[in-house]
Amino acid sequence: MATNIFVNLPVQDLNASVAFFTQLGFRFNQQFTDENAACMVVSDTIYVMLLVKPFFQNFTDKQLADARTSTEVIVCLSADSREEVDRLADAALAAGARPSKPLQEHECMHARNFQDLDGHLWEVMYMDMSAVPQPEPAAASAE
Repeated sequence: MATNIFVNLPVQDLNASVAFFTQLGFRFNQQFTDENAACMVVSDTIYVMLLVKPFFQNFTDKQLADARTSTEVIVCLSADSREEVDRLADAALAAGARPSKPLQEHECMHARNFQDLDGHLWEVMYMDMSAVPQPEPAAASAE
C-alpha cells in the first residue's frame, strides 16, 4: 500500500483559499471538506489540508507562524514539463499569488516560486533527468 502525504496548512479565509487553488486546476475531496477544512487533491497519494487557523490550532500546542513573515516549509510540486511549470505559476499569479523568487533555470531544471494568499511558499519544478549529471562510478577496491 502506498504511503499518503497530507500537508496541513493554516489559512485565514477557507473559501478564498479554495477558490485560489481551484483556479490553479486543483480539485477538492468533498468527503474531507467542511467549514473548518478543505482537502485539496494533488495526486492519488498527496493531499493538502487547508485548515482555518482556529481549527489548525487544535493540532498543536505551538504558536502558529505567520507565513507572510516567517517560513517553516516550502511545498514543492513536480511538473511534467517546463510549460506545465509556467502554466501553474502563471495561474497562481493571476489568481492573486505573489512571486517569491526569480525563475530558477538550469540545464536540467526549470522552477518557479510563489506565495499563496496566506503567504505559504510553493515551488513548481520540472527536472529533466536525462540532463542531470551522473555520479562517477565508485572505484573498485583492491583487496
